[in-house]
Amino acid sequence: MSPEASEPGDDSDPPAARTLRQKLGRGLLRLVGWSVEERLPPVPRYVCIGAPHTTNWDLAVGLAAMLALGFPPRWVGKHTLFRGPMGPLMRALGGVPVDRRVSTDFVSQIVERFRRAEERNEPFVLVIAPEGTRSPTERWKTGFYHIARQAGVPIALGYADYPNRRTGVGGWIQPTGDVEADMERIRDFYADKRGKRPENQGPVRASADGTD
Repeated sequence: MSPEASEPGDDSDPPAARTLRQKLGRGLLRLVGWSVEERLPPVPRYVCIGAPHTTNWDLAVGLAAMLALGFPPRWVGKHTLFRGPMGPLMRALGGVPVDRRVSTDFVSQIVERFRRAEERNEPFVLVIAPEGTRSPTERWKTGFYHIARQAGVPIALGYADYPNRRTGVGGWIQPTGDVEADMERIRDFYADKRGKRPENQGPVRASADGTD
């Protein structure tokens, strides 16, 4: 099974629908004692990091945060999440299944989707967990960075900080092409963020050449 970057159609929503979605997301988070931060890029198209990623609970927290922030995102998930009866629901929630065992030009596919969204003046937000797994990793996968750089869009810093029960987006950066310098800025932001299982949390760093 290869990665899918399917055409998601028009991501715009009527204001009433967006407001209802925000109220639902914020209500769900308040119900479990969480708060949400909203420091979004001032543009309708961007890549949003989802980190740290240490447990399956991150998906539930992340979906509630996306609702609370009021945008209809596209998010990348492991292809096994889309099997069986849950598949249609995952896609309806904006999921894009990816089989990480298969090497394909996923970055180019998503960059093209950003370009189509720009041509149509549509919003498009792609959420990616750069750790790529709930297990400890030696470095982050930098696909999110190359997508943002090639598409000319910002990288929003999304997070779920379990000890403080806080989630959302805490700011953004515009990638410069200097992967090492940009990753240092990202690393500084996530330095005090802790996942539900911090023992599974890997360091925020790219591969030596920034291509992985």
